[in-house]
Amino acid sequence: MKRRIVVGMSGASGSIYGLRLLEKLRKQEKVETHLILTRSAERTMFLETGKLAADARELADYSYPVEDIGCRLASGSFPVEAMVVAPCSVHTMSAIAHGISSNLVVRAADVTLKERRKLILMVRETPLHLGHLRSMVSLAEMGAILAPPVAAFYTKPVSILDIVDHSVDRVLDLLGLPAEDAKRWEP
Repeated sequence: MKRRIVVGMSGASGSIYGLRLLEKLRKQEKVETHLILTRSAERTMFLETGKLAADARELADYSYPVEDIGCRLASGSFPVEAMVVAPCSVHTMSAIAHGISSNLVVRAADVTLKERRKLILMVRETPLHLGHLRSMVSLAEMGAILAPPVAAFYTKPVSILDIVDHSVDRVLDLLGLPAEDAKRWEP
């Protein structure tokens, strides 16, 4: 059986993180991806990359409308290994933290938490105020992993994609699906 990974993309800046994650997961033969795009994600992705929702859907094995809160991803009886929200807006993060299942991204994340599965949030916001931080603490206490994309320069990046790949490769490590081409710390 393939390892099922849900990828949610919200409207935060950084749609390249979700796209690159899907590209890298697609290379792994034993992975099955399930994609949920919010309407804001579709808009941001087009503005940042010129790509349409259909382009992202082509990278996934399955995709679902964000309004379809009755689909299989909304039920704990459908086994998935993990969920990543990349990028994760503060709006989406806050809704997940407070159980406000107003769309399929938030509902699937809620199911992931309640079933004690791995939930990874690539939160894209700065600076953070106290309310953001309290939501992050709540999520960490519930078992979510907060993995904001942060540039690392020990890898000596020469392109934006090098910087993106570092954060995406860290998420792949968290999923137990390390990228073969990941650059590692080597002093």
